[in-house]
Formats: sequence, C-alpha cells, structure tokens
Amino acid sequence: MFSYYTELALLSFRRSPGLTALMVLAIAFGVAASMTTFSVYRAVSGDPMPWKSGRIFVPQVDTWGPTERDKDGEPRSSLDYATAVALTRAHRGTAQAPMYKISPAVQAEAAASHPVNIDGHAVGSEFFPMLDVPFLYGAGWTLQDDERRANVIVISQRLNGKLFQGRNSVGQSLLVAGRSYRIVGVVGHWDPQPRFFDVVNTGGFTTTREDAFLPFNTAIAAGIETTGNTGCSKTPTESGIAGLTRSNCVWISYLVQLDDERSVAAYMAYLDGYARQLRDSGAVTWEPNNRLRDIPAWLDARHVVPADTGASLLVALGLLVVCLVNTSGLLLARFLRRSGEIGVRRALGAPRHAIYAQFLTEAGMIGLAGGVLGIALTGVGVACVHWLLPVDIAQLARIDPSLLLLTLGLALGSTLVAGLYPTFRAALVQPTWQLKSQ
Repeated sequence: MFSYYTELALLSFRRSPGLTALMVLAIAFGVAASMTTFSVYRAVSGDPMPWKSGRIFVPQVDTWGPTERDKDGEPRSSLDYATAVALTRAHRGTAQAPMYKISPAVQAEAAASHPVNIDGHAVGSEFFPMLDVPFLYGAGWTLQDDERRANVIVISQRLNGKLFQGRNSVGQSLLVAGRSYRIVGVVGHWDPQPRFFDVVNTGGFTTTREDAFLPFNTAIAAGIETTGNTGCSKTPTESGIAGLTRSNCVWISYLVQLDDERSVAAYMAYLDGYARQLRDSGAVTWEPNNRLRDIPAWLDARHVVPADTGASLLVALGLLVVCLVNTSGLLLARFLRRSGEIGVRRALGAPRHAIYAQFLTEAGMIGLAGGVLGIALTGVGVACVHWLLPVDIAQLARIDPSLLLLTLGLALGSTLVAGLYPTFRAALVQPTWQLKSQ
C-alpha cells in the first residue's frame, strides 16, 4: 500500500507544484536555520572529556582578599607560585598538575635546523595520565623527573613531523631556549575543545596548537617566561620568572583529579585548612573563600559558552515552529480541497486509517524533500558562520554524518507532526455529504 500512497502523493504534487514547492522551501529554511545554529551550539557546549570531566577539578584559593575579588565574590582563576607548589607537594588528589603557558624557540639539535617558535605548556608529570593524553611514541615523564628537574620534553605530532619528518623521535634531543632537552614522548592528535585546561588564557577556544610540554619545575629553573595572562595586586620586586615566583601574582593554572565525593569533600577541607593557615600566620587577614569545581561547572562559571549562542538557537527553533505552522495551514487547505476524492474513497470502503496513511505519506514526502534541501542550506549556513563568528569558535562548527541524519530526521518528524491536524480533518470527511454535493 505504501507504493500506492506514494503514487497518490506524486499525482497530488503534479496537480499543485507551486504549493508543494512553497511547503518544501518553508521546511527547508526552518530546518536549515535550526541546524546551523545547533552546529555552533553543539561545538561550543560540548564536554571535552565526557568520560572523566566530572572527576577533574579546578581549585581556586583566595590569596588577594575581598578588595580584589570579582563582583560575584569569586577569587582569582589562577594560583600564585607558592600556592601551586604547596598544593602539588601536599598531593591530596589522585593526580594533580600545575601548568603555565610558554612559547619558546626550539630546534632539532642533531639536524642543526633553524629555530621555530612554538606554543606549549610547562606542566607536572601527572598532567598526561590525568587528562588521558594520547601518545604516538613514548610517554610522559615521571614524578622523579619532576623532582630532579630533568631536561626532558614531550612534543606534538605536528612538531615531530616538522623537525623529524614524522619518524619516532623519542631519544632525540631538542634545543629549547638554548638548552638541550631529551624527547621522551610524541603526542598524537589532541585538541580538546573547549580548551578546559587553559581557559584563563584562551577563554575556552583557540586555534593555537600545543606543540611542546616541559616539566613545570624544569621550566621554572631554566627561567622560561610565561606567555599567558598574569595578574598582580602588587608589582614584583624582581623581573622575569624569578620575580613571579617570589610575588603574589597569579599566573598558574591547576587541575586535580578527585575520584569520588568523599575525596572532593576532603580536598575542599584541605583548601580551607590551607587558607586558615595563611590567616593564622598573618599572611592574609580574611576568612577562607575558596572554590572547587569540576570541569563542566568550571566552564559554566567562566561563561565559556557565549550567552548569545543559546539565544540564537532558541530564535532559530522559533523560526522552525513558524514555518511548521504555515506548512500545517497549507497542508490543511490542500487536503480539504480534495474532500471529494476522500469521500469517494470512503464510499468505496476505505477505512479512516487508510486516509491517515495516505495523507501522512504525502506529508512525509514533503518533509523528506525539505530535509534534503535543508541539508544543502545548512551547508551554506555553516560556511557563512565563519564570516560572522570569531575564527576560534567558527572553525568548530562543521557538518558531519550525525548532523546530516539529525537534519533529515528533524525535517521528517516535524513535518509529520505538522501534518497530523490536517490529516485528522481530512479523515473526518463524511462520504455521504460529499457524494450528495457532487
């Protein structure tokens, strides 16, 4: 019967091609607007580590006091050097890592290549297992390497290709800011978005790639400067990285892994105890004002997802609803105009469910046509997003198989919903009245 209903629908489309094209366009534009904004919303609101983000936390310790807090009473997002070192030495989490942004010049020592400027981070050794960083060759360094300030380095697949033509470079040496570092690992493709471990510097999104990771203590000892954001309530008495380590400037991001609620409560108690020790020692005069948030809560607190993205999605969905209402009205007019045909079919014995099946098939075919056209318009919309939004965010919006299936499904499902009432009215047509009138 489905093929019969399909033939009836095609005959109906031929009788009124203009009305059919109008309904297809309405569905296509509504779906395309919704899917374009959804592609952006999906990109910026995604969980960078859905399997683990609820166990990775960002601690904030208020070392600046009430006069330097944000309007909502929030302490600084970064830590000063003394606090970061104290948290690392206490080692109260399953894993923890301080980090700061660096941009040194590097060159392959053996090949005597030209120096290239790269971006990366100085991190603790537990950064790699805690964030499940994938390795193409080798692995990260050890806690012992952290403690003895070993000259080791982990590089990206991209830098490995540039300096070593993609060969396994583990064991090779690099010159970083004039010092020799032994390569212990090459990271495979790894570009988490939002960039949750560097929200302070990136705002959550960036096109910059992490090409190198150095041990935190080694980078401090080598005097490698931070190229990230630094906030100071007082001017450091010395210049350079040495001055930062002896000041209360905040410039170090910090992550800690806590595997259960008990660990979270214990770590929060530790942070408050640390703050009370500062107060009791006279270093600060205020009560503890600390924060401890997991990654989703941290991204939400830092407003990583642009507020207007959600509003745009709601507006686009509203446009889709308007298109569906108009389509429903057009379908109603189209179906009721065929009351005579319906009356004849009913008089010949067609049950009401057959009328439902016939007209819902017709509505579904219009929805499918609208979905196919909507996919093409969504492609145009995603391309235009790159002209309207910042590059860091726009490049995350993309068309993939899941978006294509969702576009078709939304077009088909919404059109069937829009066709329910017109089909219901068509099924109510009384055959005797129609036959008498003809």
